[in-house]
Amino acid sequence: MSSSVFVKEADLITPSEPTPIQILPLSALDSQLFLRFTIEYLLVYKPSRHGLDKAATVNRVKSALSRALVPYYPLAGRVRARTNGSGLEVVCRAQGAAFLQAVSDQTASEFETAPRHKTQWRKLLSLQVADVLKGAPPLVVQLTWLSDGSATLAVGFNHCLCDGIGSAEFLNLFAELATGKQKLTDLKSKPVWDRCLMDPKSYKYKSSTSHHPEFKKVADLCGFISRFNQERLAPTSVIFDKRRVNELKKLTYSQSSICTSFEVLSAHIWKSWATALNLPPNQTLKLLFTINIRNKVKPSLPSGYYGNGFVLGCAQTSAKDLVEKGLGYATGLVKRAKERVNDEYVREVVESVSSSGTSPDSVGVLIMSQWSRLGLEKVDIGMGRPVEVGPVCCDRYCILLPVYDHKDSVKVNVAVPATAVDKYLYLLKSIGT
Repeated sequence: MSSSVFVKEADLITPSEPTPIQILPLSALDSQLFLRFTIEYLLVYKPSRHGLDKAATVNRVKSALSRALVPYYPLAGRVRARTNGSGLEVVCRAQGAAFLQAVSDQTASEFETAPRHKTQWRKLLSLQVADVLKGAPPLVVQLTWLSDGSATLAVGFNHCLCDGIGSAEFLNLFAELATGKQKLTDLKSKPVWDRCLMDPKSYKYKSSTSHHPEFKKVADLCGFISRFNQERLAPTSVIFDKRRVNELKKLTYSQSSICTSFEVLSAHIWKSWATALNLPPNQTLKLLFTINIRNKVKPSLPSGYYGNGFVLGCAQTSAKDLVEKGLGYATGLVKRAKERVNDEYVREVVESVSSSGTSPDSVGVLIMSQWSRLGLEKVDIGMGRPVEVGPVCCDRYCILLPVYDHKDSVKVNVAVPATAVDKYLYLLKSIGT
């Protein structure tokens, strides 16, 4: 059973100053089919001050949201499909973002471990947007007061409008406005729209997508899709500190060149996940992960660009090789997938998704997203930094999260089919080949 959440207030928050009335086209990357959902962040706060003035806090948060929507005014608009079918656009008429205030019988300590089921915390962002093109606000903010005096801030962003980096930049501006650390008249970094930079017309020639395995369909030899759709998924949450990551790196020294923490940890997670699922040896498996392209394209995207500035890296192999070969093998696959992404690679993706609506397949796929480097752990709205950062709902997508007061630690959050969860956790926590 989900804990009770009672919504006390629901408002539309509009920009605090007049903003342009216009229709802005979204880029080819923004318009991708697989991005038509809501990014949902959940931040948990334990205020250090007793007797926090809740009414004053709510007013301060609403005021900060209203002011943040001035430079980020497209987040107060509405996303729709272009009439010519060539992608998406946002209608900017200062329609507003949604703000909700709620109370719950939960306590902050309940968020220290994984939820009992994947939608246990769903009501902490009560306005769930099922279709981002049906006129819903592209930004939803819910402040929920917990029974122990703590609070949660849940924020939903229409992914078509921004990526993780862009949404985190907005949240940190919003937080600095709420605490008085920043003023609109003196922005450190101004948000940049410029979505035309990620359109095919900005490139000179067409390229092939023949070496883009993320877009190629593979045979489903084991009912992979139906298993994830029909079987109960069990949320998991495991912390890796610097010592454990270094132990993983030592295992790759004889099999792979020097690797990053992300490369070896993502490989270990992927290998543990695949082994626990007990898939057919010849099933093709993919690890898809986001790669920031802001400094990989030529010219680089401008500072403050908050659109979707990423493509998917893809490591691919057979279940047999992933399970049986050493960790260095999987780490090498991840490393090479990262190294393939350059300006030409991005050009090919932009042209492909623009001309044919190409989208990644789901068969044999584990998707990984690195929230641990976004700066979400810095979002202080006047109650200190969040003690927990995570998604509203724990799903089959693996998310790497920051850990409070442990800069070099990472929390691995993913929901796994219930029949495989015990083996997955055992393998993930074991440091072996």
